[in-house]
Amino acid sequence: MTDTDPLIVSALLDADSQAELDARRRRWFPPGRRIVGAHLTLFHALPGDRADEVAAALEDVTDRPAPSAGIGEPFALGHGVAHRIDAPELVRVHEEIARRFAADLTHQDRQRWRPHVTVQNKVDPETARATLAELAASHRPWTATVTGVGLWRYRGGPWEALGAFPFRDDRTRPPAG
Repeated sequence: MTDTDPLIVSALLDADSQAELDARRRRWFPPGRRIVGAHLTLFHALPGDRADEVAAALEDVTDRPAPSAGIGEPFALGHGVAHRIDAPELVRVHEEIARRFAADLTHQDRQRWRPHVTVQNKVDPETARATLAELAASHRPWTATVTGVGLWRYRGGPWEALGAFPFRDDRTRPPAG
C-alpha cells in the first residue's frame, strides 16, 4: 500500500452497545460535526504507509478471547461529554500495539490511554454541563463485549474502513496440536 493518510484503530463493540452509544451520539453531538459514529479509539494516527504491518499486528493481538468493557459514568470534556470505559484486557491490547509501533507514535498516541467514548463534543460549556447532568441522572453502567478491532484510514473527516479483526474466543479456535 502506498497511501500515507494516517491509520486509526478502534475497538468494535457488540451490536447492542454500539447501537446505544450511537443513539447517544446522534442525540447530543452537533449534527454538522458528526462525521463518524460513536467509537472507542485505541490509536488516532498510526503510519499510513505501514497499513500491512498494522493489519498484521491487529491480527496478532486479536488472537485471544473477546474482552469485556464496562460502559461507565459520563464525564465532562469541557466542550462535551464522554463515557469512561473500563477494559483492562483491552488496555493490554493497546499496550502491545503501542510497543510494536513505539517509534512511530504521534504525541497524542504516546500519552497514557484513557479509554472513553465521546457522545458530545464541540458545544458550549453550558450545553455540555446540561448534557452531563441529564446523562448522569439516567445512566446505568453496563458491560459490553469488545468483538474486535477496526482499522480505518483517516480521510480528512470521514474514515475509510480498511478491515475488521475479530477476537477469537475459545469456542471458535481450532483444537491445538
